[in-house]
Amino acid sequence: MAIRRKGGRGPARVIKEDQHKINDKIDAKEVRVVGEGIEPGVYPIAKALELAEEQGLDLVMISEKAIPPVCRVVEYKKFLYEQKKKEKELKAKQQKVVVKEIRFGPQTDDHDYEFKRRHARSFLEEGSKLKAYVFFKGRSIIFKDQGEILLLRLAQELEDVGKVEQMPKLEGKRMIMMMGPKK
Repeated sequence: MAIRRKGGRGPARVIKEDQHKINDKIDAKEVRVVGEGIEPGVYPIAKALELAEEQGLDLVMISEKAIPPVCRVVEYKKFLYEQKKKEKELKAKQQKVVVKEIRFGPQTDDHDYEFKRRHARSFLEEGSKLKAYVFFKGRSIIFKDQGEILLLRLAQELEDVGKVEQMPKLEGKRMIMMMGPKK
């Protein structure tokens, strides 16, 4: 990034350097040219720049890694605007995955289990993923079969709203099971 000072005083303004190589900054000998009103093809760089200049537009390198590199004849500012707009659209369409956790003990009694099951059901209904785990403290690790039974029971009771993505698995002092919502 280049830093320019205006008049030598005041705060420094940071100016972003171009993300793409344009016009004279393109260092390839030959380029594949595309654009509106131009016959697509491979041209020497001088001819490609001449084509862009005739239309009063810029020659912008789109793909540097291609052989020969691909350049488009467009108005650079408009090209950047369109790209920014596309990125914004893609970002808006992305879904954020929310993972909610529910913790059990190996000997969780029925009332606590029912309370947590109701919460798990609401999490899955709202579209969140569920991470249910049994935490073993101290010597309670000897009850790992009870923990697995508890998680499998939960999965069975919630199978109408969610599906098991990861079966119960012991990781350290935790037995973890992942569930996702049914579409």
